[in-house]
Amino acid sequence: MEQGYRRSAGSARGEARRQALLESVTEDLAEHGLVDFSLRRAARAAGTTHKVLLYYFDGVDDLLVQAVDRLRARRIDNSMAAAALQAGQGTLAARIEALWPVLVDPRSGHRVLEQSTGLAMYDPARYSKFGREATQQYLPPLLALCPPEWSERRRTEVAELILATLRGLLLNRVIGADPASVEAGFAALLRALEREEAAT
Repeated sequence: MEQGYRRSAGSARGEARRQALLESVTEDLAEHGLVDFSLRRAARAAGTTHKVLLYYFDGVDDLLVQAVDRLRARRIDNSMAAAALQAGQGTLAARIEALWPVLVDPRSGHRVLEQSTGLAMYDPARYSKFGREATQQYLPPLLALCPPEWSERRRTEVAELILATLRGLLLNRVIGADPASVEAGFAALLRALEREEAAT
């Protein structure tokens, strides 16, 4: 059983309450980021007390991990939906180009997700899930965007290239890199993907 579910698992009403609290905290994170995140701030955002949050979650780290997971899943779903619009007619590069606006949309919580990667590097003992689980969540959808006729190895290599490049570009945006240089890097990724697909 996952952390945070133990106290409400026996009650549909309790689980609904837990989900509502988590959604409120997730929205606060998307808007304000990780700086100064605490159980008390989360409680204010959810319109409750920190004691209520401790009833439904196993502490601030558990709450933070679940909120970040929710933001990441939302971002993946939205970006893959955008990419799917190109599935029948577009190249791999066109599908990646279609998901880029979703990844950089402030409403996607991108700043929080890039900040969480920083936490994984700063304190891996507490936050390694932000790095490892992010990769586990992102890779399968990216693999699905690759041409099905490619070998599994080739699809994996290209999906990992896409993920690493997108992560780097998104991180550069968060730390204040010149937007034009970020867009130039993304354009270079698209050209690399076009060459890769042309080599089929």
